Amino acid sequence: MNETKVLSLVIPVFNEKESLEPLLAEIEGVARGLPDRKVEVIFVDDGSRDGSWDVIAALAAKNPAVRGLRFQRNFGKAAALNAGFRNATGDIVMTLDADLQDDPHEIPEFLKKLDEGYDLVSGYKLKRNDPIYKVFPSRVFNWLVSTVTGVKLHDHNCGFKAYRSAVTKDVRLYGELHRYVPVLAASKGYKVGERVVKHRARKFGSSKFGFERYLKGFLDLLQVKFTTRYGWRPMHFFGTLGFLAFLLAFGSMCLAIVFSIAMASTWIGTLITLGAAFTLCMIGSQAFFSGFRAEAALNTRHGDPFIISEKTP
Repeated sequence: MNETKVLSLVIPVFNEKESLEPLLAEIEGVARGLPDRKVEVIFVDDGSRDGSWDVIAALAAKNPAVRGLRFQRNFGKAAALNAGFRNATGDIVMTLDADLQDDPHEIPEFLKKLDEGYDLVSGYKLKRNDPIYKVFPSRVFNWLVSTVTGVKLHDHNCGFKAYRSAVTKDVRLYGELHRYVPVLAASKGYKVGERVVKHRARKFGSSKFGFERYLKGFLDLLQVKFTTRYGWRPMHFFGTLGFLAFLLAFGSMCLAIVFSIAMASTWIGTLITLGAAFTLCMIGSQAFFSGFRAEAALNTRHGDPFIISEKTP
């Protein structure tokens, strides 16, 4: 007799106590329509302060399919997903937000899409129930990510995704890298696809949206581009830049000398000015790329970027 496969649903939670019980009720209804799969639900409380953990603990006490992880403080969505991935037992792992804007009834369609040969399927909110000040920057951001990385998706940041467990084990998340899971997966050779999903209006709580996330997102985009292309051969990147910098410095010095002689000006002053400018450029470059090196070191260090203070039985 074939062993029943497990579908793990990882749900990050941050101040979402009103939506957790109705969300679980919907998931239970969907699970009854998946007779060939056992569904486990992992709520990861990312430092909520509204009593979300009490609700999670109560739901877990009543339903053996529900588990809860509680962070010692707010570590961010990437850390919550990372913790959920570590604790998931399913061969398929899905993520969705806890605010009821993702519709659990679409879970079977994600599974069908995976059966087409994909390793990761990302949701695409074609029609969004969000204000324009959220929608327009998001469209620009997604276009930029697709252009820079070459991974063409309409909605990289959608939290509604399905993964084969190999992807969740292979991709390590920290910082704000949850936005780039498809890019990170594609860089490792996994097949990435997408499907249109419904985006429901918010019923409870408040949006966690903030414009500062776009600045963080842009910096993370640079980091992802660097690590996915040069992560295993950084000398190709830094060496090329260094070589070009030496060529430009030498050419600029020669040009400054020629101009100084031709224009009968004080060439020493020209060189001093040029040297100062070149030094400042090098200092800026070193500071910029030191950030890349620090990120690379962070990506290989041991230990988790979060602390779990409590688990449900």
